[in-house]
Amino acid sequence: MVDLIIRLNIVVFIFWIFIDTDFMVDNFLVSSRSLSEGRIWTLVTSIFSHNMFFHLLLNMFVLYGFARILEEILGPKNFFIFYLISGLMGSIGHCLTSSFLLNDPGLQALGASGAISGVLVVFSLMFPMQLVFLLGFLPLPAILATVLFIGSDVWGLIAQSKGSRIPIGYGAHLGGALSGFIYYFLILKPIQYKRTE
Repeated sequence: MVDLIIRLNIVVFIFWIFIDTDFMVDNFLVSSRSLSEGRIWTLVTSIFSHNMFFHLLLNMFVLYGFARILEEILGPKNFFIFYLISGLMGSIGHCLTSSFLLNDPGLQALGASGAISGVLVVFSLMFPMQLVFLLGFLPLPAILATVLFIGSDVWGLIAQSKGSRIPIGYGAHLGGALSGFIYYFLILKPIQYKRTE
């Protein structure tokens, strides 16, 4: 399933190159305004959408590194459902923060980062002491790396609320991360507890 997700992201990236830009903007970017105009599907399509190669490469590299392990544990179907929910939460998080915190309901977003944030949170809660390489070279326990990641998102969102124009969807990251916490503590942890009884 992880391989399928990566392929879908690559296909949509190719669409950005060859298909009419207005069509892609209308159907593969999410914002509060797009939702108010009835384009509800952008909550999902934006999760698989990247229009910059480096953005695609980074997200798919992180996804491949962490999601394969979760897919083995959860099974392909459950993993895909969780991934979609995390992505949806990311899209909703972006729309809520852009409308009510940044006062910019037309602010558009795209990318798998929200869904991947959920994956990272669940991974770090299941394997908190597993070493991961922050920024590709700094070895840290997974739980500490995730705390730093979430902390940087909170800082970034505060900075955006004060006028910073950093082009990163911090609200989407935090929405996806929240879904990871909810999924772990409401679904996975009770199952793990029952297995150890």
